Amino acid sequence: MDSLPGGLTSAQKDELMDQVKQQIAVANAQELLTKMTEKCFKKCITKPGTSLDSSEQKCVAMCMDRYMDSWNLVSRTYSQRIEKERHRM
Repeated sequence: MDSLPGGLTSAQKDELMDQVKQQIAVANAQELLTKMTEKCFKKCITKPGTSLDSSEQKCVAMCMDRYMDSWNLVSRTYSQRIEKERHRM
C-alpha cells in the first residue's frame, strides 16, 4: 500500500477531498437559500402574516428565479475563470 505523508493512502486522500468538496457544496447551497430567502422576503413581504397574498407569492417566485439565474451566471463565470487560470500554469 502506497502511503503519503501524514499516513493517508492516495485513495484515502482522494476520498477525503471528495468529502470536503461535498461539504463545501452543501454549505454553499445553504448559504444560497438563506441569502435568497432574506433578500426576497425583505423585497416582497411588506406585512408579514399567516399567509401570502397572490402579489407576494408572485414577487417571491420571480425574485427567487432572478436570484437563482444570477447565482448560476456568477458560478459559471467563476468556474470558467478558474479553468482558464489552471490552463495558464
